[in-house]
Amino acid sequence: MEIVSSELVAVGVGRLLPIRGERKTQGRSLARRPLARKVMTPALLGKKVGMTRVYDEKGTIVPVTIVHVEPNVVTQVKTADGKDKYNAVQLGYLSVDPKHSTFQLIGHCGKHAGTAPKRYFREIRLKDATDKTAGDAVAVDSFDGVQFVDVVGTSKGKGFAGVMKRYNFGGQPASHGTERKHRSRGSICSFASNRGHTGKPKKGLKMAGHMGVDQVTTRNHPLVRIDKENNLLLIKGALPGPNGGLIFVRRSITAKVKAAE
Repeated sequence: MEIVSSELVAVGVGRLLPIRGERKTQGRSLARRPLARKVMTPALLGKKVGMTRVYDEKGTIVPVTIVHVEPNVVTQVKTADGKDKYNAVQLGYLSVDPKHSTFQLIGHCGKHAGTAPKRYFREIRLKDATDKTAGDAVAVDSFDGVQFVDVVGTSKGKGFAGVMKRYNFGGQPASHGTERKHRSRGSICSFASNRGHTGKPKKGLKMAGHMGVDQVTTRNHPLVRIDKENNLLLIKGALPGPNGGLIFVRRSITAKVKAAE
């Protein structure tokens, strides 16, 4: 064990102990550091309203999607030093009448946050402990200073679709004997001939089937404007899902933000 210290004090006869410093074992520090409490990662649940266009400072038209975000409520806070063993914040969105909820959700929201039951919940994992407590409201002003956002939504349902629409297949030849099979995917025997396996088609074969209603994440949308009075976020580009659908907006993870000049 290596003792790193600049000052020593004598204890007993010939015994020296560090009075200020830091012990290191195998390159890792054993000194206790104060737990840093950081602001929660900007993230909110909202509802997609629709698309419109706005003008930027240069007079250029920017297509934007409007997301209405009522203040989310922190329904639970998890910490690494607690029973959960990790840092996270649980957000609740859109209050519902207790008669339309369950006793479990009524008790959960009332016990931790002292609020009415919510319809939607989303947990946000954090690296460090947060300064938020259960019952706090999180509004659109938490995105102040954020330039890019990621958006998670549920895509529109398309029903039962063929392979040309679902997977952009080219179809069969339009002539030379093709009869009533122009939009067919073709043979599937190559997916059922693996030696040593069953003769049925393997999983993952692209065929006609249900299309849409999938979780879709679109990344690095510029956040054009924040309307704090009306609880609106104006995000550039098209967002997944229909108008009125649930949207989860968070600060972008992979965007490269240029430093302000």
